[in-house]
Amino acid sequence: MSQILDTGGSRPTLGSWIAVRTAVAAARLLARQPPRRIRAVLGRVRRGARPATYEEALRARHEVTTVSTLCAGRYCLPRSLATALLCRMRGSWPTWCSGVRTSPFGAHAWVEAEDRPVGEPDDTPTYRAMIKVPAREGP
Repeated sequence: MSQILDTGGSRPTLGSWIAVRTAVAAARLLARQPPRRIRAVLGRVRRGARPATYEEALRARHEVTTVSTLCAGRYCLPRSLATALLCRMRGSWPTWCSGVRTSPFGAHAWVEAEDRPVGEPDDTPTYRAMIKVPAREGP
């Protein structure tokens, strides 16, 4: 079951809509790349960004799923990439994650902020993150 998103229910403004569509288009292109390239690109894009708050990341995720039917559906990779890219366009960066679980087998991509998954189903903690791109490298 998914968490209920409380983002005020508003649709993005025209200026925001353009930013969201740009993030979604970039995410769709990036999602076609191999994991190594995705990680490298995100590692460069995140530079100079401050860590995103949970509310910032949730708002970005909501806007991405409002504007894109692809991202609103079951396609977690473009949704998570678009959310991270939209946050970056606004000066912040959530932790982007991609992982797997073994029983039942599944793969998933998501973003985290303030050490928790943003707007994700309750079973997200059952995935083991294989790739993480945080706002800043650890100490």
